[in-house]
Amino acid sequence: MKSDDVDPIIESALEEDMPGGDLTSESIIPADSESQAVFLAKEEGILAGIEIACRVFEKIDPNIRCARRVEDGSRIHPGDRLAELAGNSVALLKGERTALNFLQRLSGIATLTGKYVKAVEGYKAKILDTRKTTPLLRRLEKYAVKMGGGTNHRFCLSDMVMIKDNHLQIAGSVGAAIERARENVNPGIRIEVETTTLAMVREAVRSGADMIMLDNMSLAEMKEAVAWVNRRVPLEASGNVRLSRVKEIAATGVDFISVGGLTHSYESLDISLEFL
Repeated sequence: MKSDDVDPIIESALEEDMPGGDLTSESIIPADSESQAVFLAKEEGILAGIEIACRVFEKIDPNIRCARRVEDGSRIHPGDRLAELAGNSVALLKGERTALNFLQRLSGIATLTGKYVKAVEGYKAKILDTRKTTPLLRRLEKYAVKMGGGTNHRFCLSDMVMIKDNHLQIAGSVGAAIERARENVNPGIRIEVETTTLAMVREAVRSGADMIMLDNMSLAEMKEAVAWVNRRVPLEASGNVRLSRVKEIAATGVDFISVGGLTHSYESLDISLEFL
């Protein structure tokens, strides 16, 4: 990730954590003390955010040395040294919690994504993320999804047209919504529409949708939709997707499966910073 994208987020996080400095470390540790430390994996998973974690310390003290031993996207195991740090002790202590907050959470997202990706191996379906992200952290969380082997869906409302149930409630029908979108967006902008019935799927295809979401449909309905569409339009399965049933969904033949839980229901990966 570009530092221009990450630095403002890191700076805000550090300001939140120590608006008046680190009273504990600054009152106990000599200002010229030097230490070494390591990021240590405590459980198995997929790493994401190690560069961001290192950047936290660089923002506090440019003289901090952070040597990455494992790169993002790699599978890690308990006891793995992920990065080695050296420099001013107070600076290392100041950055510890903020760096771990980023590293543990992003690795948790990558790890959960990896489980979904593995569950659908052998099928064409790709695992998509959603906009159900932590406010202001979307760029980081979607990066973590990619490190876990997932695929990013639209980043924001400005990327594409996504016609959902509330839009349809106002517009009146799938066909009317798609027609209005075509008239009012620039050529090349993709239009996806959310459908809940096979009749809506048929209307979406006939109206020229670029992609169709099958929202909360049964497995039988998804299979029927896949057969009828016959690869004319990419199909995305969505709604209450769980790891326990994602393989069944992939087996229906859909092209994509979106999982909001990747970025709102993950568990942080257990990683620690150990001083040597």
